[in-house]
Amino acid sequence: PADPLVDFMINRGMEVIEEYEPLRFPHATKIFINGSWVGVHQDPKHLVSQVLDLRRKSYLNYEVSLVRDIRDREFKIFSDAGRVMRPVFTVRQEDGQIGEPPKGTLVLTKEHVNQLAREQAGEPLEAGEDGDTKPGWEGLVSAGAVEYLDAEEEETAMICMTPDDLEIYRAQKTDGYEPPAFDPAEPNKRVRTRINASTHIYTHCEIHPSMILGICAS
Repeated sequence: PADPLVDFMINRGMEVIEEYEPLRFPHATKIFINGSWVGVHQDPKHLVSQVLDLRRKSYLNYEVSLVRDIRDREFKIFSDAGRVMRPVFTVRQEDGQIGEPPKGTLVLTKEHVNQLAREQAGEPLEAGEDGDTKPGWEGLVSAGAVEYLDAEEEETAMICMTPDDLEIYRAQKTDGYEPPAFDPAEPNKRVRTRINASTHIYTHCEIHPSMILGICAS
């Protein structure tokens, strides 16, 4: 149901379509829910970050898609059925507190991996700060380490091929690191993605490059 989302965005500055005056706010961002224009907002960046945070904290269902089209000044939310989705790792968009991983690293941590290993070994799981223990894949989704993207949201995401490529990108941006050139003597070595200098930051990372074909292969 879209009504709770509409109420949430109205409480955060969205002007409903019935009260919108185009001449007064010609550059406002339109907000659509399942194809219906419900209102406009003057600060879409802040609104999108809040709704995205809701999804990553599992207050919003992980199957809800959030698509911000900056060029067309549109923010589209989809929760209807029939959208094919696939999972990817999420990348931190902001620097954390002291001692936390920096911006541009995977949200997935060694603690998540160790918890999965303990679960497979049959050991008792450690409760999180909220006392909740969600095992396995469900735990990664609820922790925001994994997100599901549909075709439209994927068009607005910057997806890195592997975690190694993500580390090389961070090293290039922060330390000026230059990766070694392709060696013809090793023709079977994996061809790395060429880093685009204009890329501001990656938003997601593939779990494995072959999962791009997962929908076709399943």
